[in-house]
Amino acid sequence: MIDLVMEFDAHGGRHLYEQIYDHIKEEIRKGNLLCGERLPSTRMLADYLQVSRSTVDMAYEQLLSEGYIESRPYKGFFVCKIEELYHFKAAAPQKSEYVRQSPRRFLYDFSPNVVELGSFPFGTWKKITKETLIDDRKEMFALGHPQGDMDLRISISHYLHTSRGVNCTPEQIIVGAGNDYLLLLLEKILGRNICVALENPTYKRAYRIFHSFGYHVKAIPMDENGMRVDALYESEADLAYVMPSHQFPTGIIMPIGRRMELLRWAAREEQRYLIEDDYDSEFRYRGKPIPSLQASDHEDKVIYIGTFSKAIAPAIRISYMVLPQRLLARYWERCPFFSSTVSRIDQSVLNVFIRDGAFERHLNKMRKIYKSRHDTLLACCRKYLKDVTISGENGGLHMIMHCHGDQTEEELLRLAGEKGVRLYGMSDTYIGRLPENWQPALILGYAGLKESEIETGIRILSDCI
Repeated sequence: MIDLVMEFDAHGGRHLYEQIYDHIKEEIRKGNLLCGERLPSTRMLADYLQVSRSTVDMAYEQLLSEGYIESRPYKGFFVCKIEELYHFKAAAPQKSEYVRQSPRRFLYDFSPNVVELGSFPFGTWKKITKETLIDDRKEMFALGHPQGDMDLRISISHYLHTSRGVNCTPEQIIVGAGNDYLLLLLEKILGRNICVALENPTYKRAYRIFHSFGYHVKAIPMDENGMRVDALYESEADLAYVMPSHQFPTGIIMPIGRRMELLRWAAREEQRYLIEDDYDSEFRYRGKPIPSLQASDHEDKVIYIGTFSKAIAPAIRISYMVLPQRLLARYWERCPFFSSTVSRIDQSVLNVFIRDGAFERHLNKMRKIYKSRHDTLLACCRKYLKDVTISGENGGLHMIMHCHGDQTEEELLRLAGEKGVRLYGMSDTYIGRLPENWQPALILGYAGLKESEIETGIRILSDCI
């Protein structure tokens, strides 16, 4: 039997049993107490340390519970055999190279991905939420339908038909937390070994998502009408991802002739489909609203995806997907066990928000705000900037500024950034090589800036060009 020599700290504020426990544990971890060695009995150790037996009992009980020692009937306590037990010294914390740095703050950020949050109808949303919870509807806290609550899907189908011409039933709609989830779900429906065609330039997030599926991604060049259908045929793709109402980033609005060409391409093969991403069609500033591509689909070939992130707020995180009937059957074969990713409370609040007209009133208000900022940006570009042209300015929440000077896109971004203006280069939206005779182009979002901020930001930009 071994002796345990230790000193107690009478002023550290720690109990005696904790000090005994820590000392024995550290001796085991350091290898000073070897496997199979017998410890003193609780009575002997208590007498030796001049403490109560209950104090030693508590220390031994903790060591037993953690597996450092074992009790053998009529024999006593022994050190356990512990494989690969190492004692590590505390090291100074090191900063990981993967820790995201704090983003640099800019005075004026022309991001195409933000919306105006100051005009969000907080009072209305809060009132609906309060009324929803006061109703004591216990079913909202139960697991809902995997496609989303029927009431919300009815409201969405009605809204899509009246505003976008989409022809669908509530049974065809799947509600999900963002477009990313819906595309992940679509991969389960369509399966693997898919070749998907994307417009080039395109929405890079969608490109990365498809690439993560292991899909074979083909970048299809564009002309003034959108995706080139001749190149689409040559790609031998099974799936084409398009944004016909306001292509990102170019802002091209696809004419009816090109839309019909795409629909004919999809109808040629049974397993061909079009994904229509209708991400910001609510905002158009010239002419009548453009009907969706799905509205012209008579062969059940368009998968329609939309979101409330642009129209209401990004944090809402509610998107929807309209499946063709033949894919809906495949959804129920392959994905019925996926639960809805949106809280039923949020679904209920959004349903009332749409059903009672608050959504339409909010859209009308935001159209006026964004139209004013859109017009201000156009006027400032014409007033302060020379040797540039603007495109994609008839809808959405951004436009493209083409620069015809000698500066590179990288130089423009750097010079503007040094003066507190954050810009976004269009070259980042291309897959692969840039086109021949490429000239710098900037994506100018205006939804998150007030009119005075837009003018100041463009004036600063004029000093950089």
